[in-house]
Amino acid sequence: MQNLALQHLRMESWSVDQVCNWLRQRNLGELVPKFREEEVSGAALLALNDRMVQQLVKKIGHQAVLMDLINKYQQQKSGLESLTYCCETASPKFPEVISGKNLKSFFARYKTLQWTSSYALPDFPYDVKCVLAERKCPDHSMRIRIIEFLQADMTKYLEGSLYPNSQQYNVVVNALLQAYPFLDENGNGFLLWKRALKDRFKYVRRPIEDDEQVLRNKCKFGHRRGQTRKSFAENKPDDVQVQVEEEPVHLEGSAMDVHIKWLKKEYMKIQRNWKEVDNRMNVTIEIRRKMISDKAPLKDILRLFPFLRCPYQLFREFQLITHMDIYKKTVEILEIYSENILSLYVVRNNPINIMLQENLKRHTEEDILKYMKMTAACLLLPDVFGDDSSLFAAVNEEVKAVTPVLEVKNPFNVNSCEFALYVGREELTQLDDCTMALAALLAAFHVFNIPCPKRIHRTLNFLESLVFEVRIPASLPTQVKRGLEAPEYPSI
Repeated sequence: MQNLALQHLRMESWSVDQVCNWLRQRNLGELVPKFREEEVSGAALLALNDRMVQQLVKKIGHQAVLMDLINKYQQQKSGLESLTYCCETASPKFPEVISGKNLKSFFARYKTLQWTSSYALPDFPYDVKCVLAERKCPDHSMRIRIIEFLQADMTKYLEGSLYPNSQQYNVVVNALLQAYPFLDENGNGFLLWKRALKDRFKYVRRPIEDDEQVLRNKCKFGHRRGQTRKSFAENKPDDVQVQVEEEPVHLEGSAMDVHIKWLKKEYMKIQRNWKEVDNRMNVTIEIRRKMISDKAPLKDILRLFPFLRCPYQLFREFQLITHMDIYKKTVEILEIYSENILSLYVVRNNPINIMLQENLKRHTEEDILKYMKMTAACLLLPDVFGDDSSLFAAVNEEVKAVTPVLEVKNPFNVNSCEFALYVGREELTQLDDCTMALAALLAAFHVFNIPCPKRIHRTLNFLESLVFEVRIPASLPTQVKRGLEAPEYPSI
């Protein structure tokens, strides 16, 4: 029984190929050539010490990850050996504990308990520590960095798995809020951080096509109606094709080529150096803005600067050219205007509002109710202004607009809602919630210099007048009494 329980942990007998596969599953594929050259088998891997790892692996980050994985494996193996010994010598009064039928679930529960009891927050980077030391709520970009480090740390604890269970999410978020109570904004922080962490794991899993566990779960639970999402490097329609492997167009100066090649290479990584990305995006903004003003095809812009697909970089680009924090402004707009929008007669019988009212009855948590109302208010804006809603968001239907538009799936389902930004009928980026989605939509028009369609100009004019804080901003249409009169739209 001891051999059976430890069979899946017998790394000592692994071949070099099995070790290389193990490295790839843990996002350490860069180490494979060196491990093959040095003929590192399973037994050799477990015998590595700190000095050997330093000689074998150049990057400090990879050294830390590798030693952490080896140490945790050895600790877990030692714990499981002790546990199986206890099972073999257990009293016959508890045969169900050691029966073959229950052995798998028994060890799975033990493994979860061992994981949760030993979890400790990662050592955040210096800039994150500085922000947390100020005991102030971080801005959007810093939140993203915190979530990325938590996700990477959880993956290490999970030995490379990208499927934490609910208890493990709870443990990590609780550890974060206990260490930094000010992150629990108005008592709603737990749900918001947990949701963001789950979304990060979804984002990391999405492009993976060579991991057995990910593929198995995609087949089991469905993925985009049963089909695997195409990677950015695959062939797509001509208007927004992204070809990462192509050489960039000729640019003056080899330094610019170096920056662009670095950005393209860094974009393909899971763990990214965001500080350096920011620096290089700053250096290359002049050539990027010139390409956009010269109406270069979107596929060429995204091929050279793929980080514009990331919401954070899209918002940052908007801020560089307008000096406005689009995400912060969007949050303020939805928080201020949501109740007013939902109270208008013109939206009373709208399918979005009907869907909202049905879902509000199923929840009592204040933060969830607020989230749903803000989502509904966002999606109802075009109807409030008498605009074409299909040019604003496609809710549970196929995107048809060529200009920037949102794709929204299950908007009021907290566990399965999806938001994405499309340009040219192709997905540009996935988004966490309606607030981020609305900010990305507005940013896309400005960043890519895309003219606003006339059939949506009232809605966008209202939003932009608030974002840019014009002296006399546009207002919501005048409230209609009993619905007998046509709404009075504000002048543009």
